Amino acid sequence: MVEHTKLKTDENTPAGVIGQMVLPFAHTPRFRAADFVFAASNAAARSWLLGSTPWPERRLALWGAAGTGKTHLLEIWAHRHGARLLHGASLSHAHVAALFPACGARVPLMAIALDSADECADERALLHLINAAREHGMVLLLGARTPPARWAVALPDLASRLRATMAVAISQPGDGLLRVLLLRLLAERQIVVAQPVVEWLLRRLPRTALAMQEAANRLDHAALASGRPVTRALAARVLADLLPAEPPLVPSEQKNDGLRVS
Repeated sequence: MVEHTKLKTDENTPAGVIGQMVLPFAHTPRFRAADFVFAASNAAARSWLLGSTPWPERRLALWGAAGTGKTHLLEIWAHRHGARLLHGASLSHAHVAALFPACGARVPLMAIALDSADECADERALLHLINAAREHGMVLLLGARTPPARWAVALPDLASRLRATMAVAISQPGDGLLRVLLLRLLAERQIVVAQPVVEWLLRRLPRTALAMQEAANRLDHAALASGRPVTRALAARVLADLLPAEPPLVPSEQKNDGLRVS
């Protein structure tokens, strides 16, 4: 692992205070096609999004738990098809209307991807988007955490459209992909973690992509605050609610566990 990048601080900062000066720099995930890891958990989704099979009604919903790679696949698909990428939480009727020209005008946009479609509070906007995309022959990709047929919607027409939308799931990653995911998350954040600590985390963290993301975020913040590499003791403290309880190490084990950094 690359040594963690130091924060820039004022030269007059007193010694011992630097570890408390943690600035809220947000980590920006990378969604390049080369960074996507092929695995059995996303095979069906890849087949439908990256293959050549046409979608029924030219509409498809990709659903799965947080952290499983939905947004990554949506970004790859949108880039390949020149699609406009939207977010459900900010979708409005006026926003949808602006995407489509006046009657009879040519539509240069041929594909739309709506991430977090299940977070759309404006049901009429979502219905308008689905209807307009179908009317103009556009391809529409929806991303969500649950299949559209399960969304709690009040508009009967929208519920009907959602039930008619083909849905493909992206599953929780297996152990091999979880390992790759955790290592990548740590590397992207330039967090120093000894291999025995990584193995310890992989054995004990919940077997979900979201747990790996949460662990990497907390370890990143803790490493910045302490100004030191991540040790097993530090990880156990900041991830206490994610990890099962275990007996404390005896002194001889603490000396020989290979986790301390001199």
